[in-house]
Amino acid sequence: MFNNYRSCGNVFSLLINQNKQFRKCRLRDIKTGVLCRHLSTAKRPPDSRSKPSKTSDIPLTCPPPSKPKPSLMDQLPKPSGSWDEEIKNKSGNKNLILALGALLLSASGFLVYKQNIDIVSIPILKKDDPIKPKKVNRKSRRPLTIPKYPSSSSLIPSEVQYLLVGGGTASFAAFRAIKSRDPKAQVLFIGNEPYFPYLRPPLSKEMFYSYDPSSVKKLNFKQWNGTERSIFFEPEDFYTPCEELKSQENGGVAIARGWTVTRIDADKRQATLDDGKVISYDKCLIATGAKPKTHPVFADLDNDLKEKVSLYRNIIDYEELSGIIEDGAKSIAVIGGSFLGSELACALARRGRNQHLEVVQVFKEGGSMGRILPDYLSRWTTNKVSNEGVKIIASTKVEDIDLDKGKVVLSLNNGKELRVDHVVLAVGVEPNTELAKTSDLETDKKLGGFLVNSELQARSNLYVAGDCACFFDSKLGRRRVEHHDHAVVSGRLAGENMTGAGKPYTHQSMFWSDLGPDVGFEAIGIVDSELPTVGVYAKMTKKDKPKSVSTAAGDGMRSEAEEEVNDPAPEKKASENLLKNKTTDDEDYGKGVIFYLRNDIVVGILLWNVFNRMSIARQVLKEEKKFEDLNEVAKLFNIHKN
Repeated sequence: MFNNYRSCGNVFSLLINQNKQFRKCRLRDIKTGVLCRHLSTAKRPPDSRSKPSKTSDIPLTCPPPSKPKPSLMDQLPKPSGSWDEEIKNKSGNKNLILALGALLLSASGFLVYKQNIDIVSIPILKKDDPIKPKKVNRKSRRPLTIPKYPSSSSLIPSEVQYLLVGGGTASFAAFRAIKSRDPKAQVLFIGNEPYFPYLRPPLSKEMFYSYDPSSVKKLNFKQWNGTERSIFFEPEDFYTPCEELKSQENGGVAIARGWTVTRIDADKRQATLDDGKVISYDKCLIATGAKPKTHPVFADLDNDLKEKVSLYRNIIDYEELSGIIEDGAKSIAVIGGSFLGSELACALARRGRNQHLEVVQVFKEGGSMGRILPDYLSRWTTNKVSNEGVKIIASTKVEDIDLDKGKVVLSLNNGKELRVDHVVLAVGVEPNTELAKTSDLETDKKLGGFLVNSELQARSNLYVAGDCACFFDSKLGRRRVEHHDHAVVSGRLAGENMTGAGKPYTHQSMFWSDLGPDVGFEAIGIVDSELPTVGVYAKMTKKDKPKSVSTAAGDGMRSEAEEEVNDPAPEKKASENLLKNKTTDDEDYGKGVIFYLRNDIVVGILLWNVFNRMSIARQVLKEEKKFEDLNEVAKLFNIHKN
């Protein structure tokens, strides 16, 4: 029966199709007698794709096995020519096959590259490289853990001359002051972020104005004058590796990133890291900054909702929010109407113009910056923010939150619902004072922050600066300030006092905010909408804008250089807080000076679209007296100059 088939393949097929199972069978080619294959006795599961053969209905059986024939030399193939020529031909064929294989492999690699197929590579780690966590599939862009640099605390010095707890603006300002007075100082930062010290203000403004992906990835931003700069104060090679700091004879600065100080023993002058390592210091600064507040409605959310709600404070928050926009979010709600909320809403609206992104801002105050600006100016500012493309929902609170078909549903106290793709909370910050409990340090129960004297000293050889410091101001009393310029000023003073200066806090720091390129202000002192105010205004020109001022200054940042004060024009207009219900045209509050009063004494000044006049404002506050006519005082600021 096997004579009908020229190879065992046909027999093999018939055996499977006819009997639907494998048999242990040795099949030989009928003519040559060469053994072909073995079949298993295991049953084959039914296959819907195989059909019974219709070639024959005769049942097939395996032939009895026969003994293999012995191999004989005369049965070997004989070359047509000499053996040398045959071997040479065989080698040539092998080389040709290898060449074709290499060509095929190269072509495959090229196709992989063109199709952007990821190939896993194993990087060579340096000795101080951190051990990075394995990547897992998840929705959030936020890292599961913060990497540590260096990866082991054994590479961090056990004793240091100057220890700065916190890697932000206040610490960096303190470092500069220390090095200016003690050039050979050895300074060590301990920061819980994985980044080198950087500017925080651009995160809610300029960083969202750029559409260049490469700049965003490098954390560069365009300043108002068009020049590009990095968000970092200094490049990476500016800093000394931690393990090399003690060997620097001329001093240096190192930063341990991703590490946290959990306790400070002021008596022993020791700081303890989160892995238990102890660092001894001569002088120490606490500049732990502040952290975002949360909202009671958003306190306990399930994981799906947590992915849809963000706090906003640092680079990680920026990268996450920027990624959400790039992934195609069509609507974002910003909760909060103060500095951060208003700045961020305007920046997101500007970023989303080309991406059809709807930005909604919800806050409980009657208008933008309602805690700072007089009511009439707050409502005027709200219109300006709306013109930037932000949908404003004022005098409204969020009462509940839910998730429906991938959308966040916010239930408002006006009975309406707001459906968006993502929510950003910007409802203020609170000082990072966790160290107070473990380090026996005193905090202010009303204002928050570590209690320090006018020299920013909490204990002997221990100082506090920045957002977390509650300091005594000889002019305005006990205060706590949460602005960039205060971090610079207080950090610089703390650094000077750590090197023996012994100076009290007398310099009044300023703060500023920009709502897009056309509206900005600078302020100093106590600026509170609950205080009585007197405003003096003039019409705004094209030169009276943050963009124009920064461009003229040539540095792209808000210039603090003071301009020469010329005689102002005689025309003026006063607007007291009693006029807050007055409806005005846009140009009524184009630029001006707002005085904040306590017992008829000026305690705060806000310069509205008036720039480079901060030294004059400081002088007015320093006088601490009642002014009979604030219109005359306003002339000092020369607001009518074009």
